[in-house]
Order: sequence, then C-alpha cells, then structure tokens
Amino acid sequence: MLEEKIVKKRKELNESIESHSKYEDVYKLSVELDNLITEFYKESKNKAKVKRMLRRKKQENKILYIA
Repeated sequence: MLEEKIVKKRKELNESIESHSKYEDVYKLSVELDNLITEFYKESKNKAKVKRMLRRKKQENKILYIA
C-alpha cells in the first residue's frame, strides 16, 4: 500500500518537473515523497525488529526444550 503511494507520488513529481511546474508545487511534492519514503523505512525497520524478536523467541524455546 505504502509502496504504491510512493510510486504514484514519484510519478506525480516527475510529471510536475517535466511540465516545468512552479517551484513551490515541485517542492511540495518532493517533501510529500520524502515523508512517504521515511514512513516506509520506519515500517520496514519495525518489521525487521519484530522478526528478530520472533526469531530470538523461537531460539529460546528450542533451548528450553533441548535442556
């Protein structure tokens, strides 16, 4: 979902640059794209953190059963 928004905003930004839109409009789109990308990386980081926690939990469980 977020990835689709990024692609759409990037396309919108490129079109505004190609059509020589006003600086303010291009800048606004650029900031919006940056915010979406930041949100994407935050989500990715959180997902990775959850995966690491789950992996550790699994390893802890294995250790408990083996012992």
